[in-house]
Amino acid sequence: MRLDNATWREVEAALERMPGIILPVGSTEQHGPMGLIGTDAICAEKIAEAAAEKADCLVAPTIAYTPAPFNMAFAGTISISGETFEALFREIVDSLRTHGFRLIYVLNGHGANLDPMRDVSAGFEGATIRIRSWWDFDTVNVLRKRYYGDWEGMHATPSEIAITQATHRIVPPGDASDPPERLTPEYVARHSGDRHGPAELHRRRFPDGRVGSHSALARPEHGRDLLQAAAAAVSEDFTGALAQCG
Repeated sequence: MRLDNATWREVEAALERMPGIILPVGSTEQHGPMGLIGTDAICAEKIAEAAAEKADCLVAPTIAYTPAPFNMAFAGTISISGETFEALFREIVDSLRTHGFRLIYVLNGHGANLDPMRDVSAGFEGATIRIRSWWDFDTVNVLRKRYYGDWEGMHATPSEIAITQATHRIVPPGDASDPPERLTPEYVARHSGDRHGPAELHRRRFPDGRVGSHSALARPEHGRDLLQAAAAAVSEDFTGALAQCG
């Protein structure tokens, strides 16, 4: 059940049997010519909801406003500073801790979120914060590799777009039918965690918003497989983490 669709008494009762909650975190930013602006938030939210159904736990409202300064040259992107996001995240998890959640399982969908969330987690007391991105799991990466190989790329990836195709809508690829420039392993290593530099330079380097990702390879049936695999992995990881909380 979603926390925001529950009453306070339902949450209080849920805490007595299940003191863990899944918190999806995404972004609001461009995802290439055929990717929805809310792709990162959608992926985190839908996987979290499916995992929570398996684990019989609550899901907190999705955090969708996060740092994405490198994409501010693309219409529709909404970016907040790393400092603002870190403060927001800290206060949200502290609220959950105050109510008695011993495990706050963060399901992430956006690379630039990781450092601020880890900074909060490192000094947090009174509850366990476990941070996982939905692509962290072997069963998910087997599918990503099988379907897309090196064309998964770094941004506007076919795997995330496939999930939104399965859950929301399909946008025709248009000129995104052509593959983008391939990335070198050195570029990927240097820019992991969404370290993409100033917005205007980033758009000049990747004018349609794709960063080495052949988005047009996405298929809704791939998205359903990826969502199912990620939800199963998250549910298992959540259950294991909760057991460790005592």
